Amino acid sequence: MRKAVILFNLGGPDSLDAVEPFLFNLFNDPAIISLPTIFRYPLAKLISKKRAPIAKGIYSEMGGKSPILEQTESQANAIEKSLEDQGDEYKCFIVMRCWHPRAKEVLEKVKNFNPDQIVLLPLYPQYSDATSGSSIKEWLDLCKKDKFTVDTKIVCCYPNEKDFVLSYATLIKNKLDQSKLKDTILIFSAHGLPEIKIKKGDPYQWQVENTVQELVKKLSIPNLNYILSYQSRVGPLKWIGPSTEDVIKDEAKKNKIIMVVPVAFVSEHSETLVELDIEYKKLASENGAKDYLRVPTNTVEKNFINSLKNSILSASKGERFTSSIKCIDKFKKCPRIQQI
Repeated sequence: MRKAVILFNLGGPDSLDAVEPFLFNLFNDPAIISLPTIFRYPLAKLISKKRAPIAKGIYSEMGGKSPILEQTESQANAIEKSLEDQGDEYKCFIVMRCWHPRAKEVLEKVKNFNPDQIVLLPLYPQYSDATSGSSIKEWLDLCKKDKFTVDTKIVCCYPNEKDFVLSYATLIKNKLDQSKLKDTILIFSAHGLPEIKIKKGDPYQWQVENTVQELVKKLSIPNLNYILSYQSRVGPLKWIGPSTEDVIKDEAKKNKIIMVVPVAFVSEHSETLVELDIEYKKLASENGAKDYLRVPTNTVEKNFINSLKNSILSASKGERFTSSIKCIDKFKKCPRIQQI
């Protein structure tokens, strides 16, 4: 059988000129700003124009573009290689939600491949309606509009998948000096989300908490000092917390060694390379931290690629939705509960 694996991620601008249109695509997504198009479109234009100068400064720190596409291509290659011995022909296609390659252009390539089955795999370990949900919906809507009907399986999330947890545990142990454990705090940092989205039934925060619980179990380090926090707040809404920025300030003032673990990111981009590596490192230093360390994302770490392979194979043989965790009924935004 020929099987297409669609890797979803947010994307990032490939030049400084692309920053403003990238931001517009981000804020024009109804999963981000839940308003009718007549209001959302001009608001997205206004926000993207206002934020573009700051964002251009951030991407200038990264060489003028985001590395996320190249990193996702590396992941795609590693996944294909891991599936070579499975008997079926697997081919990965990358779809970015807010920049190229976009879903519409990739759909044509998938049609040309003519698969017997499609597996949708968001590169977001924890499900949110604003990330995985938005990408999955866009793809399914496009297929329906084009009358492209192929057996489609969906990996909605894998927050506690054994090899995903092992991957981050391995990266943490490689970085952690256990002789300095008493002076070290692990800050598990995930992308934030407006609190209102959680109240409406988004399982993201619960799944992130589950990831951290499983990671701490896997590390099995007595008296480990750790905390979960959330970064990248924008806008006037109240966001889930505590904020990574506030936690770093507080812990730095205690003269701690700060080790940040980007627990919801699987590739390097502006939130890790600039926000964590530059802005928060400076914040830690200014507030008296003994040292500041950052665990790398698990991009093509062997256990992580094995985790994605496990998820693909499980989805391919399973029901419409596959996940490593079952959401409880209160999480109405879970796709298995919604049956999108």
